[in-house]
Amino acid sequence: MNKHLPKIIIETISHNKNRYDTVGDYYKIGKDWRITSSKMTADMEFCVIIHELVEWYLTQKRGIKEKDITSFDIQFEKNRKKCNLDEPGDDKRAPYYNEHQIATLFEKEMARFLKVNWKKYTNTVNKL
Repeated sequence: MNKHLPKIIIETISHNKNRYDTVGDYYKIGKDWRITSSKMTADMEFCVIIHELVEWYLTQKRGIKEKDITSFDIQFEKNRKKCNLDEPGDDKRAPYYNEHQIATLFEKEMARFLKVNWKKYTNTVNKL
């Protein structure tokens, strides 16, 4: 990781514009990073962005490559059993398992602070 943060572009996008079936994502474009959330409500989008930003930073600090994360996520989604609502990062085999767990703590705390009902939030995410 460099001495300073790179340029980070944060935006909300239509769910069908994601690189794969996910509501939050981060990836590099040139020297810049892009962090996205699928469109929901502003508070829900912000919770996703917080999660992605924390996870991205921690994975960068640990030297976990974005391509390895994306590869794992895509394979996880490809092998997903019907009615399984688990997140790829909750699988202990995920190369970013620990970073995902910490990011989820931040996400849940932000949701609590914003008075976003966690059950409603996860239902909204799962419907996308």
